[in-house]
Amino acid sequence: MTQRSHPRFGTDGVRGRAGTELTAHFVLDLGVVATRAFVEASGRIPTVVVGEDTRASSASLRSALAAGMSAAGGDVVECGVIPTAGVALVTRELGADAGAVVSASHNPASDNGVKFFAAGGQKLPDELESKIQAELDAVVESGGADVCDPARMGSVRQDTDLSETYVRVLLASLGESLAGIRAIVDCANGAASLLGPRVLREAGVTVEAIFDQPDGLNINAGCGATQPGELARRVRVSRADIGLAFDGDADRLVAVDAQGHVVDGDDILAVCAVDLHARGRLTGDGVVATVMSNLGLRRYLSSRGISVEMSPVGDRNVLLSLESNGLSLGGEQSGHLIFRDLAPTGDGLLTALMLCSVLKRSGRPLSELTAEIEKVPQRLVNVALADQRVLDDADELWDVVASVESDLGERGQVVVRASGTEPKLRIMVQADTSDVVDASIDRISAAASRLR
Repeated sequence: MTQRSHPRFGTDGVRGRAGTELTAHFVLDLGVVATRAFVEASGRIPTVVVGEDTRASSASLRSALAAGMSAAGGDVVECGVIPTAGVALVTRELGADAGAVVSASHNPASDNGVKFFAAGGQKLPDELESKIQAELDAVVESGGADVCDPARMGSVRQDTDLSETYVRVLLASLGESLAGIRAIVDCANGAASLLGPRVLREAGVTVEAIFDQPDGLNINAGCGATQPGELARRVRVSRADIGLAFDGDADRLVAVDAQGHVVDGDDILAVCAVDLHARGRLTGDGVVATVMSNLGLRRYLSSRGISVEMSPVGDRNVLLSLESNGLSLGGEQSGHLIFRDLAPTGDGLLTALMLCSVLKRSGRPLSELTAEIEKVPQRLVNVALADQRVLDDADELWDVVASVESDLGERGQVVVRASGTEPKLRIMVQADTSDVVDASIDRISAAASRLR
């Protein structure tokens, strides 16, 4: 029997086209299967914190997820629209057994997804995620989860005050008021639309909020961390000290300096790492970055006596590397930063507070703090893939990749990987000159385009 196609776990939960791939029926089954796995892992009825972003599809999918979880015996606590990191942190603060958020992060409004957290707000262990995936495959193939015993059903209740717990813990992470800093905040019409400006204002920042009017369809549309152009223009015209751009679920942050220059996750990681190191607060005198980070970041931090451990892409992998190396700070170029001493996962709002804190204490503009980071030319392209399984036998592609790597040697880097969130092949090349980068990208892209 051929297995029916359905969304599968990637680097950041399960994602797909809302209503066609990620249906209410599928999400209900996912809730049932995940909760049964939580019961088996803990040996008790689990309490699960559930949040959502502002997509039009999120409310119905959240209802389906909660229905599946309660049908399998779980007690669900819904906290409404809240950043993904808020669900993780509330899960930890409540001592809940698991957390789940309905969101597709930086993807367009037509997509949605479900991401789970284990107890403590940590990422699901690989073995538990694999178990859920295997059982989900079987349930979908059989036509849906079995009807559960009504006598063993759990509960569903709403507690939107849980967002206050998130706000309280964020503000407690600061050691000083941020009064005097003027910021324009791009909320991506997403989960940060209410809490993002509020948290910064309560920390003392003078805030002008933009893209903070979600209508269910405008999340990430021409705004946010993946498209900060309008934010850059606003900062430059208004002469604000800084621009802060979140993505749809506010787990990443991209900044803009007073001149309107975009400051990505590599830059923010460097600024925070150097500040912590100077104050003797950088655990292990090192950070974790991913293979997609710019070579300029690594060279800059090394020159400052800060070691850089490399991890695969994904905040899950960054966290694993932080734990295994005994470090407290890591992040991705995309703007996911993890302050492991303060939060269990990447958090755009926390990162915004920490970055503004550096500006406040140093008394220096962001442009000056990033001036010595000499980035090398870097280019990322995406090639559509009908089926990622073609990569298993793509000998020609991998031969070309090996040849380019050999030509670059120590002067550059190549990363070719299947996206964990979209049906695409991601190709990244960085080297000391743009001409070398472009020629290398063209060679690999040509080979990738011939995949069938």
